[in-house]
Amino acid sequence: MATIFDFSSRQVFVFGGTSGINLGIARSFARAGANVAVASRSQDKVDAAVAELVELGSDSRGYSLDVRDPEAVKTALATHSEYAAGIDILISGAAGNFPAFAKDMSANAFKSVIDIDLLGSFNVLSAALPYLVKPGASVINISAPQAYLAMPMQSHVCAAKAGVDMLTRTLALEWGPMGIRINSIAPGPIADTEGFRRLIPNEKIAEQTRRSVPLQRFGASSEIGDAAMFLCSDAAAYISGVVLPVDGGWSVAGASAAALAMAHKPQGK
Repeated sequence: MATIFDFSSRQVFVFGGTSGINLGIARSFARAGANVAVASRSQDKVDAAVAELVELGSDSRGYSLDVRDPEAVKTALATHSEYAAGIDILISGAAGNFPAFAKDMSANAFKSVIDIDLLGSFNVLSAALPYLVKPGASVINISAPQAYLAMPMQSHVCAAKAGVDMLTRTLALEWGPMGIRINSIAPGPIADTEGFRRLIPNEKIAEQTRRSVPLQRFGASSEIGDAAMFLCSDAAAYISGVVLPVDGGWSVAGASAAALAMAHKPQGK
């Protein structure tokens, strides 16, 4: 797969980069010449991702950790930065999700998503700051449409991702004077991911969701990778504090998504 971006010799660290959207981002940067480190909880997934990235030409390393453990995050970043002499691009994408109505959710279940998505993002960003190249580093948080679109069975994710987006905006203010840019990407329905399979469990729901996307198709993780590379490129050098939906116009539909789906319903059905 060709890329118009060149990140040769740049040091990229992707938290959550062993599956789904985040692995797609890691692949994109590897294809563009970057050296990509990944981290997630599963050692097996870490090993598999590193092997794939090495095949793409990346000087890749992997770390098994839980973003809810700030000391583990600090240790991995310190170890990697000693090897790589700093981090040019940081992607914070670790996330948790499961569908559940708020009335049926325990406090611990709600807290688990807050801890992974929001507290985990804070742990990653705060621990990475000493190792980010200044000026010039670029940071991306992986958000979600739930940050600004209320969705049933997603109260925990809505709260967590809204916090992630405000963290993005706040750090854009605080870190901008150091020459660090920070943005969020909010992916829409991305077909080749575990999250998609959990939230869109059958063909009927998949077809309804597809019709609710103005572009009438699902996205691919490689397209989130393209957006991430743009935001980290010189072409986006004056962009910071932005939450960028990459969703085929899905979030524009918002509350009218169901009506849009009906409008595109095939005749006679």
